[in-house]
Amino acid sequence: MPNRRNLFFFYHHNDQTNQQVEQLKKIAADNNFFVIENDEEANIVVSIGGDGTFLQAVRKTGFRDDCLYTGINNTSSPSLYADFNINETAKLLDAMSNENIEVRRYPTIKVTIDDHTSFYCLNDCSIRSSIIKTFVMDVYIDNLLFETFRGDGMVVATPTGSTGYTKSLKGAVVDPMLPCIQLSELASLNNIKYRTLGSSLILSGERELTLKVVQDGNDHPIIGMDNEALSIQHIKKISIKLGDKRIKTVKLKDNSYWEKVHRKFIQQ
Repeated sequence: MPNRRNLFFFYHHNDQTNQQVEQLKKIAADNNFFVIENDEEANIVVSIGGDGTFLQAVRKTGFRDDCLYTGINNTSSPSLYADFNINETAKLLDAMSNENIEVRRYPTIKVTIDDHTSFYCLNDCSIRSSIIKTFVMDVYIDNLLFETFRGDGMVVATPTGSTGYTKSLKGAVVDPMLPCIQLSELASLNNIKYRTLGSSLILSGERELTLKVVQDGNDHPIIGMDNEALSIQHIKKISIKLGDKRIKTVKLKDNSYWEKVHRKFIQQ
């Protein structure tokens, strides 16, 4: 990584993390890296924290596809986005110095609300009722009216997002090398009037998914983008497709996506 020397650290400020970041800044300076206070001038964005912090780092820096994102985990839980641990900085420096790293490209999804406001997600987009009442959506795949859904909501996930909210809904865990999106239901109501597939479905990256909210008095759903909620009211249509941006992350050559999934969910 000889041409990438400008580092921007993203983290949540508390006494412990502040001390850890100060140590990292000193290590970076000692190894000829430059710590930048403005993320727009950085070509490496480093998140310090767990998966949630990594998602925030990508979102707050604008889903840049012209820089590398690196995650350093300082929590006690295994991370899917952070390849390095706060107690193994020597391992990170050794990997970078000896080019024992690879660049992984994670797919995103692009969410467009009512044809004019667009957002990107690295993990998932969720549409949920904001009150204790089900709501209705017509589900279109490309231009086909596939089903009419009534229930608590739906989650649309990227391949990496398939290990989060979607997995708790019995969705599939998807290889991030597959360019696709996954749709999962939240407590669907199935009867003679409303009928849905009843299982998660995976769509090719060439498809476009459209959710049209039926205006029946409960037309104020909560839109979740990764781990942030958006307060947008009177939503009529949500269009979702594979994004044109891919997030480049640094990984160790001996630390594949499936090795991390194994550690997080299977290894004891």
